[in-house]
Amino acid sequence: MVFDIIKIEVRHLSQIADVHMKAFPNFFLTFLGPRFLREFYGSFLYDSVGIGFVAEDAESGRVLGVIVGPLMPDGYFKRLLIKRWWAFCLASISAVLMRPVIIKRLFRALFYRGEAPSGQQRALLSSVAVCPQAQGQGVGQALVRRWVEEVERRGYSGCYLTTDAHNNDKINHFYQKLGWQVESTYTTPEGRVMNRYVLDFSDDLKGTVSE
Repeated sequence: MVFDIIKIEVRHLSQIADVHMKAFPNFFLTFLGPRFLREFYGSFLYDSVGIGFVAEDAESGRVLGVIVGPLMPDGYFKRLLIKRWWAFCLASISAVLMRPVIIKRLFRALFYRGEAPSGQQRALLSSVAVCPQAQGQGVGQALVRRWVEEVERRGYSGCYLTTDAHNNDKINHFYQKLGWQVESTYTTPEGRVMNRYVLDFSDDLKGTVSE
């Protein structure tokens, strides 16, 4: 499979939402629907500290995968909440009407990714999604590497992410093979046990990955 890694554009958003829903069929953000996902991923187009790329099939132009994350998580998500709260409310209204109790979790899912690691300021890798048909062909690896390169190019010294600690061996192995290291493990208010990974650029990106 031949693909190009390019910056997210408006024309990609519908396909990105579809990729996310197929990659994470049972996850909370998927339950919120494609309109909500388009709003979430689209936010990385308009903020100066947002970084987002897609893997685009070189022949068809189809989006195979996506990666997004802000350089400064706290400032980014606060600005997003202030500027676009109304858009996210409209985008999630159907899901909220179906299950009104999700409102609190909705905002946590969107704006909270765990406390940042102590020490130097790091960028946050918020989301990586690869469509099932393209998994195992290097798409996820290429997206992560390109996102990390952009973080380093903008002058940051490291980055971090969170992912489930349990029943998630494939994803944990994926990041470990790319050189990310578990910095801590914590439990969310919903009871999910999460690993927090860091990647500092003084450490080399190691090895290759088979997704």
